[in-house]
Amino acid sequence: MSTTIQRGDQVVGELLQRINALIAEADVTYDEYQAAKQWLIDVGEAGEWPLLLDVFVEHAVEAQATRRRDGSEGSILGPYHLPDHPFLEPPFELPQRPDERGESLWISGRVTSADGRPLPGAVLDLWHADADGLYSGFSELPAGLLRGKVRADEEGRFAVRTIKPAPYTIPHAGPTGRLIAVCGWHPWRPAHVHLLVTAEGHEPLVTQLYLDDSEYLDGDIAGAVKPSLVVHPQPVGDHLEFEYEFRLAPAPSAAA
Repeated sequence: MSTTIQRGDQVVGELLQRINALIAEADVTYDEYQAAKQWLIDVGEAGEWPLLLDVFVEHAVEAQATRRRDGSEGSILGPYHLPDHPFLEPPFELPQRPDERGESLWISGRVTSADGRPLPGAVLDLWHADADGLYSGFSELPAGLLRGKVRADEEGRFAVRTIKPAPYTIPHAGPTGRLIAVCGWHPWRPAHVHLLVTAEGHEPLVTQLYLDDSEYLDGDIAGAVKPSLVVHPQPVGDHLEFEYEFRLAPAPSAAA
């Protein structure tokens, strides 16, 4: 038996056993089964499998996959990353509309190895929602807003200006939203900034930084908030600012 078949038997077989056991324990009726079956069909027809898995499953996969990794904690990538964000020129500021609403936010810090050595030239790919909770490229916002890459200096330091993002709801007009309503849950995510941090010879770090004054920190629908990822912006003059140090684990080949 091949390794792939053995793994399929282990994971899928166990999943089906647990579903069958739950059906017995919860005394699921035939009507409930038929409703669930139709809902699964609706999820596929609506193209919401990526949404459903990103919201309810990815955080568990991320935690399991990185549980032994050194350095900073990560978080889920989510559905709103675009791969070709442009590199920005210093002084770094994420692209905005001339009349962009939202409080000015400065993010600074350092990128180091897991043991604290600066990583010169590390790249930080940043993106986040606007003051209304909308992402460019996935809404009516002009493409490229509030997205960009910055390069750390020779000491691994960086600083970038942007605006304070808002909490937002995941898409909930379709079958995923019906599931949330039936379960009595809410569709909200707390305000956060996404980052993908990379440096030669180190594992990429996918993470999110959550603003400490945001609603829904204790009830993120995606279950992705971790205490180490909650930041505490402070007022400085006419803006808010916070610092964060990203510690990257060595890539497997480098560790070997």
